[in-house]
Amino acid sequence: MTGSPRSAGLAGEMSRGQVIRTERTRLGWSQKEFGARMSCAASTVSRWETGAADRLDLATLRRIAVVLGIAPERLGVAATVAGDQTAGARDDEEVRRRRLLTLAATAAAAAVPPAHGLRGSGSRDGGDRPGTGLAARIGDALLGTGAGLITVAPDRMRPALAAAIADYDASRFGRLEHGLPRLVHSVQMAVSAADLAAETYILTTRVLTKLGDELAWVAADRAVLSARLSGRPLLVAEAARVQAVLARRAGRFTQATDLVMAAADGEVLRGHASALVAERGLLVMSAAYTAAHAGDRAGMRELTAQADALAREAGGGVLLRDHGGGFGPGAVALHRISAEYTAGDPSAAVAAARRIAPARLPTVERQARYWVDVARAYAMWGRREETLSALLRAERAAPEETRARPAAQALVWGLLAQGRTLPGLRELAFRCGLR
Repeated sequence: MTGSPRSAGLAGEMSRGQVIRTERTRLGWSQKEFGARMSCAASTVSRWETGAADRLDLATLRRIAVVLGIAPERLGVAATVAGDQTAGARDDEEVRRRRLLTLAATAAAAAVPPAHGLRGSGSRDGGDRPGTGLAARIGDALLGTGAGLITVAPDRMRPALAAAIADYDASRFGRLEHGLPRLVHSVQMAVSAADLAAETYILTTRVLTKLGDELAWVAADRAVLSARLSGRPLLVAEAARVQAVLARRAGRFTQATDLVMAAADGEVLRGHASALVAERGLLVMSAAYTAAHAGDRAGMRELTAQADALAREAGGGVLLRDHGGGFGPGAVALHRISAEYTAGDPSAAVAAARRIAPARLPTVERQARYWVDVARAYAMWGRREETLSALLRAERAAPEETRARPAAQALVWGLLAQGRTLPGLRELAFRCGLR
């Protein structure tokens, strides 16, 4: 579902882009800073504000409203939430409540000064926000601008990669900050196996993408080249998948879909071996998420059903654990949460979440993703207490990752800018570096 360039719900005669620019400026954010909160590039924000990308999907518009701390109606989004079957019985009360929230959110947005030291997570100019050091050190390793990085001996590179993957799965960002940059530096300085380099760059792309750092594109490009040199089909497919994530975040939905579907349909992944089937499932799941971002709810659900069928074909267990948490029925179930709220149906996302036992997810990183996705769904639904509760659960599961992720920080900032302060909110904001 997409919105029209102008709508009766927009403020006065202002276009949607003017509303976004006005509210961003009022909060004191640059386009890059706002993009970090939205997990997109500054160029994407610029296209929103100039109207070059005005046909935004419903989920993106709702996320923009949450981050800016404004009522969705100001961006032309209807007040009712898809899937809320009880809204009609209390229309009058809901209208009054939303008007009050609109006034409160507008006042809060005007009153809150720019947070001290807020920059894009990967900023090379310092700052004490969680995740800044990790992104900066990886960036220095990628660009060769850092000093004092220790080179890992060739015979220790494979164990170092295994340790870095384990730290990623456990959301130990502090340990990643010491180990991963050294490994990136080492695969560039030494004549190492292409497959080791590809796996290192794929992991690096995942970390930088999670942190909203623009150098993820550099890592992804090197991952693709190294994977092709390795000749290993699973690595070529994974490199295409992380590249597609970045294309999707840049709003290039057609290219993102083409990347993963071409890989899934390629000859090298054909066959009934469980690993090949699982990799095809990961690629199809990525295409489903892109469809959700494009506002194609039917397409998202059709592709998700295909991924679910592939999970059953692969045997039902967790396969390819090193590929961002792996693939299986649990991965598809977790995917449904983010796919449904991104497609504009937070109630379906919450329903999907209730069918999952988060403690049984295979890694801490996946558990943290579960709770952040639940928080995003509740935030879109306008349920502030549940949003904060889910964020606090994410922090308990993975404190370092949750505090460093722009996605979580944007949710915290949105809660600060809207309505009354909830117990524990300001303390969480402080721990996330939003001070």
